Amino acid sequence: MKTTIVAVLVSGLWLASVHGDEKVPAKPAVCATHAEQIPAQEFPWGTLKWVCNEKLAPGAQQTLGLATILPGHGNPLHFHPNCEEVLYVISGCGTHSSEGQTIELKPGTTLCIPAGVKHKLTNTGAEPLKTLVSFSSGDRKTVFLETNPPK
Repeated sequence: MKTTIVAVLVSGLWLASVHGDEKVPAKPAVCATHAEQIPAQEFPWGTLKWVCNEKLAPGAQQTLGLATILPGHGNPLHFHPNCEEVLYVISGCGTHSSEGQTIELKPGTTLCIPAGVKHKLTNTGAEPLKTLVSFSSGDRKTVFLETNPPK
C-alpha cells in the first residue's frame, strides 16, 4: 500500500515537473449572437440563417442555423463531407429524402444525418417548414448534386 501511494505521488510530481511550465491555453470567451441581427441567406426555395459557426464565433466547433423551406419547394440534393447534421422540425410539415429512404416530417421530428449521406428536404404543407439545423463542425462543408444550389 505504501509503495503504491509513493509511486502515485512521485508520478504526480514528475508529471507536474514535466508539464508544470507549459501554459494552459486560454478558453475562448462566450460568444453571443442574436438572430434578428443576422441577415438570412435567401434562395428561391427558402432561407438559411446561421446563428453560430466559425465565422460568427471564431473557434466554434459546431454550426447552428435556422432553415425555412417555402410551401411546395425543397432544397437541392446535397451532402456534407466533413460533418453530421442534426435537423429538428419547429413547425410545418414535409419529407426528408436520403439515399432511397423518405421520412415524413412534422413538428418535433428530429433527424440525425451522418456525414456523406446525400439528402434533401421538401415542404409538402401549406405553411413554411421551419427547422433548426446543427452540424458537428464550425466550418460545415456542403457538396450540391443538383443545379442552382444555394451559394
